[in-house]
Amino acid sequence: MRILHTSDWHLGRSFHRESLLDGQAAFVDHLVETVRAERVDVVLVAGDVYDRALPPVDAVALCNEALRRLREAGARTILISGNHDSARRLGFGAALIEASGVHLRTDPAQAWEPVVIDHVAFYGIPYLEPELVRRPWELTERSHTAALTHAMDRVRADAARHPRSVVLAHAFVTGGAASDSERDISVGGVAHVPLAAFAGVDYVALGHLHGRQRMSETVRYSGSPLAYSFSEAGQLKGSWLVTLGPGKEAAAEFVPAPVPRPVGGLSGRLDDLLTSPRYENVEDHWLQVVLTDPVRPRAAMDRLRARFPHTLALSFEPEGERAAPAPARLHGRPEAEVALDFVREVRGEPATREEQELLRRAIEESRVKETMA
Repeated sequence: MRILHTSDWHLGRSFHRESLLDGQAAFVDHLVETVRAERVDVVLVAGDVYDRALPPVDAVALCNEALRRLREAGARTILISGNHDSARRLGFGAALIEASGVHLRTDPAQAWEPVVIDHVAFYGIPYLEPELVRRPWELTERSHTAALTHAMDRVRADAARHPRSVVLAHAFVTGGAASDSERDISVGGVAHVPLAAFAGVDYVALGHLHGRQRMSETVRYSGSPLAYSFSEAGQLKGSWLVTLGPGKEAAAEFVPAPVPRPVGGLSGRLDDLLTSPRYENVEDHWLQVVLTDPVRPRAAMDRLRARFPHTLALSFEPEGERAAPAPARLHGRPEAEVALDFVREVRGEPATREEQELLRRAIEESRVKETMA
């Protein structure tokens, strides 16, 4: 059997206000092509199908298209809900949809009820919020480890009836490397779960962490299909193509996904960034830029985008240490005067006449609103 392990699609997500829908659609095209070319039997989506509980309509449309096309390409699909998904909304109509070859596992109580395909039992463990399952499962501990261990104990008991078993889970396994784009799941108990919790099955398809990772030969994160933060620059995105052989082995190879636009970072003085040929290779990247000029340059973002049109984030870290300014007298001084002093301090030169007028008008408008409130 051939399995394609994916996760963390985060359909509907933006990247510093840039829409990623076209890139996500390209990933769907890639998945369908891979299913056909590699004769994939089952596609696994290990949670965070959407980026939020109420996804935008175009994200829902893309998900619907993806599931339809994967089925038409010959694969059955199994999805679980992640911490970004609304389990109830994602699981709506699951019993009816199941007949089409798309299997939704969003209810924790179904975690040990397998989808059996060609004698392989697939168990979908959705994201488990400890506080929601602690009482119905009579857990003595309020933690992710307790919740997942209980689910896996039930899975192992049922898996003994089947020759092969595969688990999907959305969790933070101890030792995994996180990125900036993952939502913290520590609310409700300790976030990490031990690798040993997943012992006893042939393959574990993990979701939640956005970088591909091999926790063991049989426990892996596929990572997200696109970079969702600058901390993911340089990561190879894609899916694991897993082959279950006649024995107990599960061979896996990584299938890279298309990159709609690379992400990267630059640091240095503005004039050097704008003129040096060293940066020609990142002119088409989404960029996070840190300017180190001793004095903050004027119109820095506009000037950067003249060369690097996809600059999305800008910060300032001046070279060297600057003596702390003497505390200014604030009480009794006009607001505009205090604000102009601040501009002069951070930029090293006074505001222009146009900027002074804009600031004056802004202060007057705020006073009017306060008066009318």
